[in-house]
Amino acid sequence: MKVLLLLAGQSTRFWPLADKSFFPICGKTVLHHQLDCLRAAGLRDILLVGGKHNKKKIQEIFPQLPFIEQKNLAIGMQGALLSSIPHIKKGPVMVVSGNDIIEPSGYKILMASASKNGVDGAILAKKVDRYFPGGYLLCHHEINFSHHDMRISGIVEKPGDGNEPSDLVNIVAHVHSDPVPLLHILKNTSSPRDDGYERALSTLFKEQTYIAAPYKGYWQPIKYPWHLLDILAKKLQEIPSVYIHKTAHIHQSAVIEGNVVIEQHVQVLPHASIIGPCTIGRGTIVATGALVRQSSIEEGCVVGFGTEIARSVLGRLVKTHKNYIGDSVIGENVAFGAGGVTGNFRLDEGVIHSMVKGQRCSTLREKCGTVIGDNSRIGIQVGINPGVKIGGGTFVSGGGFVMEDVEDNAFVSWNEGRMIVTKNRFAL
Repeated sequence: MKVLLLLAGQSTRFWPLADKSFFPICGKTVLHHQLDCLRAAGLRDILLVGGKHNKKKIQEIFPQLPFIEQKNLAIGMQGALLSSIPHIKKGPVMVVSGNDIIEPSGYKILMASASKNGVDGAILAKKVDRYFPGGYLLCHHEINFSHHDMRISGIVEKPGDGNEPSDLVNIVAHVHSDPVPLLHILKNTSSPRDDGYERALSTLFKEQTYIAAPYKGYWQPIKYPWHLLDILAKKLQEIPSVYIHKTAHIHQSAVIEGNVVIEQHVQVLPHASIIGPCTIGRGTIVATGALVRQSSIEEGCVVGFGTEIARSVLGRLVKTHKNYIGDSVIGENVAFGAGGVTGNFRLDEGVIHSMVKGQRCSTLREKCGTVIGDNSRIGIQVGINPGVKIGGGTFVSGGGFVMEDVEDNAFVSWNEGRMIVTKNRFAL
């Protein structure tokens, strides 16, 4: 079975981080993790569908996999399939979104459902107990996960909290036994919204038999940067044992507990502690008195003297010194001055919110720190409020408290405690 892995989304809700497919967790990019799951399910014939904006990077990382460029990015998945289906001579084909992490068992369940007699296709479906801003499946009869196949009659996209037509969410892992009818409908579907594919499916459901494939396993959509923290927890749980590369140097007074992965040329200095599950990337230094717990640290980082990293993801070349970084996602080449801390917990212990494209958005997390884009610098004695994000290429001068998002390529200074934002003239 051929797989179309759709990667052309521009990750606008993922700011201040760049393309979500390439962000590293536990030594692998999100895209690597997805490919591992597909291959573990026996799916090897994979075509990567990207856009002009990420074509070069995809082909550099995966030169052995065929690449198809999506020509019209404005129409989302409809554009991806209009560009890719003509390259497939015959079905079946599985359509998989680059925005979702599921277990290999999910793909196996989907293939088994699609192979049943009289079925033209299948959609992986997940019961939810709270609103999810995605597509909801309409089925002909009462849903029973144990005994009945569920024929799908339609999809309602983002109905709004309280208006859900069912409790069954469409995971974008779909099998089409014959993609030709779908291609024909896609060519004749138009929509003012980014839901052309869903509209085409609703038309297709009237003509052919599609069933919901019930899935109870792990599913993590990646819409916002803090979703990487949920994936982190999952991937850390999968570390089976202790692995310390022979070139790593661990001081005899350092403490290593739990399942950890410590890569080549890592240095763990006197009285440092690494409490698993954790991954420490190649060439990273964990300095004297530092504490790393339940985190993913990529290569070339410095966890400086007296620093604590808790339940966080650090990209490559992050430098710290006497800092606390909790429940945070830090991009590549970010430096923290001494005494800087990230707030990750509200005083009232409530759910933390963050601004996304001008709208206040719940993270659904009681602990959520900061997200910082690539090539930024945080000065000494800077505090950052929970849920606040700092753009890439931004410098924050010392001695202040960041209480709201800061745009890309900004320079933040302080005047009597008030944040002053100007353009950053110091490019890295």
